[in-house]
Amino acid sequence: MVMSFRVSDLQMLLGFVGRSKSGLKHELVTRALQLVQFDCSPEVFKKIKELYETRYAKKSSEVAQPQPQQHRSPEALSIHSSYDRGSTVARTSISTTNIDYPALYGKYLNGLGRLPPKVAKPEVRLVKLPFYTTLDELLKPTELVPQNNEKLQESPCIFALTPRQVELIRNSRELQPGVKSVQVVLRICYTDTSSPQEDQYPPNIAVKVNHSYCSVPGYYPSNKPGVEPKRPCRPINLTHLMYLSAATNRITVTWGNYGKSYSVGLYLVRQMTSAELLQRLKTIGIKHPELCKALVKEKLRLDPDSEIATTGVRVSLICPLVKMRLSVPCRAETCAHLQCFDAVFYLQMNEKKPTWMCPVCDKPAPYDQLIIDGLLSKILTECEDADEIEYLVDGSWCPIRAEKERSCSPQCPILVLGSSDVNGLLPTPNGNGENGKPTADVVDLTLDSSSSEEEEEEDEEEDDDDEGPQPKRRCSYEKGLVSAC
Repeated sequence: MVMSFRVSDLQMLLGFVGRSKSGLKHELVTRALQLVQFDCSPEVFKKIKELYETRYAKKSSEVAQPQPQQHRSPEALSIHSSYDRGSTVARTSISTTNIDYPALYGKYLNGLGRLPPKVAKPEVRLVKLPFYTTLDELLKPTELVPQNNEKLQESPCIFALTPRQVELIRNSRELQPGVKSVQVVLRICYTDTSSPQEDQYPPNIAVKVNHSYCSVPGYYPSNKPGVEPKRPCRPINLTHLMYLSAATNRITVTWGNYGKSYSVGLYLVRQMTSAELLQRLKTIGIKHPELCKALVKEKLRLDPDSEIATTGVRVSLICPLVKMRLSVPCRAETCAHLQCFDAVFYLQMNEKKPTWMCPVCDKPAPYDQLIIDGLLSKILTECEDADEIEYLVDGSWCPIRAEKERSCSPQCPILVLGSSDVNGLLPTPNGNGENGKPTADVVDLTLDSSSSEEEEEEDEEEDDDDEGPQPKRRCSYEKGLVSAC
């Protein structure tokens, strides 16, 4: 019935229930269908029947004279083109009892229904998140369409969970008190169909579930002056505010309309922990030691175009993230280096603040590209007393602890400045060296100036007491000459 209404009939129906009457015809049709599907009371159904009978009572006298084609509105042509292939009777036979509107038009959001397009348009895709496994898609990414020229917009969405989905949520384990592992999450991104989009919140975002507002992740504080704080854009968990029953749930997204286009989607997901991702990585992500050895050989292979031959490469057994010994050596397949980081700490850090950047080369290292280095794992068990190894050209390795110990032992006798006797090289107490020539004073640089001056004064006093007054030293230079020392 509703599909055959004119614009005036749709406006009367929507005005009867207090809904907005503005917009194009396909927007009015969508609102009316949403009204019939979710909020149809006996009064509303009576009004629909009244408008339907009034419309076709007037047209019954005009069946013999079909309306001219030019009097039909462009909206009617675009909406009912798929139903106008037959006669007028074929159009009027459509009713709400024999059409599954949700299956035909999908979900409804911000008053804009998903009418079946004539040409398939590319859809917005969201990137896969390692810590969320998608179980069901409750609402495909749908664009947030502003309803007026106001900066602050509201976009409602109404949906209901199936009994199977409710059962999954109720039977899931708790990650923490009040937080289930199976969740209904809201994801928001830019409306861009060129590539999978990352989560991105619009300005002034607020999410209301039924009658309560849902918390949205806040901003990270910035320690750098002049740098705006960043906001972690993650899926928003709506589960704790939803009706886990046959009742419908209403979600209202408030957002700022500042020129950029955003799309939202609803998903039933299972949230994973870092321990679960680590166990999965150990199951499917270990690279065989022989393959790792072949990679080492490839890295150290002689390049005929290069004038420098690389005979070995050093790899640290200390994780660059936490400065501790590696336990699960890991790196991305796309990384060009052999240095690894610890998978345990890497997953834990991305669970708190997802960046998925390699700590060695600062390039993207997503979860699906991580591998566990089987060769370095074997080395860690065999070499427990060294913090660094060196890969050789033939793929073998050797610890470098011997070089470290040798560098710590003295290779030659150390001359301690200020000592009283170093192989007879220091001046004698009378101040004359070999052949009776005066020698330069030796200063102990390990002492500060104040302590050295005090010691010199004390030594002079002791010498005066022991030996008595000594004659003044005279300069042996000829008259008229000045020392350059």
